[in-house]
Amino acid sequence: MKQILTVSELSLLIRDRLEQIFSDIWFEGEVSNLRTPSSGHLYFSLKDSRSQIRAVLFKAQAQRLRFTLKEGLCVIVRAHVTVYEPRGEYQAVLDYVEPKGLGALQLALEQLKEKLEREGLFDRARKRPLPVLPRRVGVVTSLSGAAIRDILTVLRRRCPLLSILIVPVPVQGDGAAPRIAEAIRWLSDSGEVDVMIVGRGGGSLEDLWCFNDEAVVRAIAAARVPVVSAVGHEIDYTLADFAADVRAPTPSAAAEAVAPVLKELVRTLTSHSGRQEAAMRRCIEQARHRVVAVRRALFDPTWQLQRHAQYLDELSHRLSGALIESLRDLTHGVTGLRHRLSLANPLGRLRGSAVLVPQLLKRMEQGICRILALRRQAVRSLAAALNSLSPLAVLARGYSILQTVPGGAVVTQTADVKAGDEVRAQLADGQLLCGVREVRPDS
Repeated sequence: MKQILTVSELSLLIRDRLEQIFSDIWFEGEVSNLRTPSSGHLYFSLKDSRSQIRAVLFKAQAQRLRFTLKEGLCVIVRAHVTVYEPRGEYQAVLDYVEPKGLGALQLALEQLKEKLEREGLFDRARKRPLPVLPRRVGVVTSLSGAAIRDILTVLRRRCPLLSILIVPVPVQGDGAAPRIAEAIRWLSDSGEVDVMIVGRGGGSLEDLWCFNDEAVVRAIAAARVPVVSAVGHEIDYTLADFAADVRAPTPSAAAEAVAPVLKELVRTLTSHSGRQEAAMRRCIEQARHRVVAVRRALFDPTWQLQRHAQYLDELSHRLSGALIESLRDLTHGVTGLRHRLSLANPLGRLRGSAVLVPQLLKRMEQGICRILALRRQAVRSLAAALNSLSPLAVLARGYSILQTVPGGAVVTQTADVKAGDEVRAQLADGQLLCGVREVRPDS
């Protein structure tokens, strides 16, 4: 008798046979038709140039992925083949997925880097300069590694006065990334440090992975003080390096970047202090010379008289030169006229020329006398003006200049002296030494 199966029974039988035969297989394909519903399961197809198979990655396995599954990504999977009974379709239920030709960690790193770059976390415009002379340096690292010993050795050698605040954290393994991010945020918010070093020694990509964690990178980018990343050796790069203000190839190099050399700083300050002191001395000396010149101009009538006398000599010299030049011009003019007259009619007008020349000479003489009279009058006016401005002329009218003895300060009011003081009176023809018997200020 024939056995007649229902569709459900047939599907169940096919599923059992498939799961027995294809219980643990590895294959590769390209991801297509990817769906990511709110349940957290991932549904897609894996295909090659000639065929495709439906695949599902349930939530528990999807959460363990180090990278983001994307359309067109070629992957290698481990799966078992089964039947999805409601539609009668066979599908691969995946237990493990890795990108073909590129490690999962490396792919996850590239994907996160691309995402943070788009957000601007790695822009050069965000980078801040390190402080020249930090008050305190914060260090986020492990207390058991060689990195902290290298950092402390360099900091103490370069600047023994520098204060150091260490926040110990694990630097690899599960749970390290949240601890590092929390330590960075705490140092940033504390206001206790001026610059921060975040780092550890070298290692594999897996060892350094916590410094590629998104929370750590965002904490570095959001820090309120400059951050120096010192993760790994010179050939190792992490996302923390790209987010930090300064990337140091080693922890020792990070310490050198943040700490000035105290001896060099002292030498620089000493040199600047000496140059500033010399500049101040020059300024004071120049000011002293100006004060002396002003005092002479205000209180020494002889110096004022000498200045005016020198100016009068200069005017007299200029006047004499001008007179000589005028006389020379007139002489040349007369000579020219005489020559022209002789050329015009040397025979017929000889008698008339004999009469004209003496007249011209007389007129020339009169002109020169008038010019000399005007120049003399100008000199007398200048001399009179100079004499009226001269302190000696004021003294000649009965005035005098009183100066304190000793000191030589000019007395301008009764408060400058008191009874019993001696004063020197400068008159037009000499000096008097006088004693003050009584001071009577105007009421």
